[in-house]
Amino acid sequence: MKTVYDLSELDWKVAGFTPYGWDFAGRKDILTVPDADVPPVPALVPGSVQMALLKAGVIKDWNLGLNSRLCEWVENRQWVYQAALPDQWFAAGGRVRLRCLGLDYGGEVRLNGKPVGEFVGTFTPHVFDLTPHLAESGNLLQISFLPPPRWLGQFGYTSRMKEWKPRFNYTWDWTSRLVQVGIWDDIAIEVTDGCEIRELRCTTDFDSKAKRGMLRVWGSAAAGQGSAVRIALLNGHEEIRTEQVAAAEFSHTPIAWTDLAVKPWWPNGAGRQVLYTVSCKLLDGDGRTIDEQSRTVGFKHVDWRSCQGAPADADPWLCVVNGKRVFLQGVNWTPIRPNFADVKEADYRRLLQVYRDLNCNLLRVWGGAFLEKEVFYRLCDEMGLMVWQEFPLSSSGADNYPPDDLASIEQQARIAESYIARRQHHVSLLLWCGGNELVDNKNGDPKGADKPVDLSHPMIRRLAEVVAANDPGRRFLPTSGSGPSAWANKDKIGKGVQWDVHGPWKAEGDLAGDWTDLWMRQDALFHSEMGSPGASPIEIITRYRGDQPEFPCSADNPLWRRTSWWIDWPAFVKETGREPKDLGEYVAWSQQRQAQALSIAVTACKRRFPRCGGVLIWMGHDCFPCTANTSIVDFHGQPKPAGRAIGEIFGKEPKELT
Repeated sequence: MKTVYDLSELDWKVAGFTPYGWDFAGRKDILTVPDADVPPVPALVPGSVQMALLKAGVIKDWNLGLNSRLCEWVENRQWVYQAALPDQWFAAGGRVRLRCLGLDYGGEVRLNGKPVGEFVGTFTPHVFDLTPHLAESGNLLQISFLPPPRWLGQFGYTSRMKEWKPRFNYTWDWTSRLVQVGIWDDIAIEVTDGCEIRELRCTTDFDSKAKRGMLRVWGSAAAGQGSAVRIALLNGHEEIRTEQVAAAEFSHTPIAWTDLAVKPWWPNGAGRQVLYTVSCKLLDGDGRTIDEQSRTVGFKHVDWRSCQGAPADADPWLCVVNGKRVFLQGVNWTPIRPNFADVKEADYRRLLQVYRDLNCNLLRVWGGAFLEKEVFYRLCDEMGLMVWQEFPLSSSGADNYPPDDLASIEQQARIAESYIARRQHHVSLLLWCGGNELVDNKNGDPKGADKPVDLSHPMIRRLAEVVAANDPGRRFLPTSGSGPSAWANKDKIGKGVQWDVHGPWKAEGDLAGDWTDLWMRQDALFHSEMGSPGASPIEIITRYRGDQPEFPCSADNPLWRRTSWWIDWPAFVKETGREPKDLGEYVAWSQQRQAQALSIAVTACKRRFPRCGGVLIWMGHDCFPCTANTSIVDFHGQPKPAGRAIGEIFGKEPKELT
């Protein structure tokens, strides 16, 4: 028997100290330590230190003006979360575990002042045995976070970045620095007598000709003599198939079912998203349920075929779902907020509904971020939004070459194994990818600047092995872009080297001339990143400008210079022969230009189907109130004019665009 207690229901406090100051104070109850830099304030769990401090009035809103710079001191402190555990949780006895799905980034767990264990790494769960440290009553749990790595941001050397924390938090061209600290995912106490389901995993497939599904279930369970595991596939309350095996057998032999009378799951726009439940119950010798888990699944089959007219040796980029060719269309998904610990289910649902309504069918979860919370994938299952999931590796500019030392390779392999174990049952999951813009230019070698890494790189080869061993039914892509060339370039058109490419991200020159000509001649098989900048709505710019001027919209203005890559002031001047007269004129021009530029590009890509397999816009939404960005959904979750224009194109069949 296992009982799970949700720690989000407790009364949490968090206090801040000079690094190791809490250790020096004897690691006492934070309510009694007089020399904290920041005395205890209420904290939500899951939640970030930054949000707790904002609500307590300790720091200012980092979204306003240049306030994010005033919040950077937070990452340079030691933070201690604390909560009292109810006595009644432990009255029945048994082993007691603390299970933390997301801690950001490294530190120590203590119970009643005694060390339980250390943790490091944002991307994998951490589990601690509390049993030896439990008192009869009055148990005090503390989770201490030491300062995170100093720099993992957009620029630097990927080959030297070996600390596994989301990199986008350290600034990117679409967000200011806010290095989150805190408990970012679910956290619970598990009390067990040793009889429990320890692991439950499953994968599905669909035979589109026979119209029958396949299900494979495996895992492990521990229980006494005569115990059994009962697996059932349910359509609501209706049982489609059941099977019962001895608990020991379940821990060694997968259950595999074929010829299941189920309906297929379709991507958004291609059909319905029919979902089923896999129920797993652990039964004692008398047939009583002593533990149970479930997974929501769907049934689909994916084939990857060569695009029409593609070079003979090219990767396949034509996606066939349940026997039907599907043009892959959508956006690059980045975190909803830099303080992603504070993002709730309602936030995910609201934004994912936007992409569903814009007729997207694929979201690329970018490698500079993290494995999104479980609710993200569940909602994608429900809405028909397929997921391209990257492992946490990304480019850095100076070099984009993944670490190749054995320790880093094995650390990344453990992360990949964890990603797969937690998410592979989701029918929305389309493929795994090694990371973002990884190329063969170690230490900045210019010879490899346009050559994506492949399986010859030891880390990428190891990740491919992990996927093959743990999720062999899904595609593994070494990196994005991939193939002979990483970057879209007009000089490469017609040479057969543009398979999956990134770029361009800005329309240079006349849209009706150079930009249109580029996309009319383009021959890439897939575009996993392309974009064009557009200003945010006036109300967002004015609301979040803080004490900074909102105009001019140029690099001379610190407000606009925060994300200076996407300022198009010079293009306005070149096009009109003068400077904009006010913010309203510039925003209207910028948004219209973005909508027109993206419409030209996306229409050209979709017209080429099946010679082109798809296009993903960089990027989906703003996680920070940028004055301008390549996003098509603004900081408040509303589509920009470009988003609405793209949604209309996504909603049409390729033949309607010819």
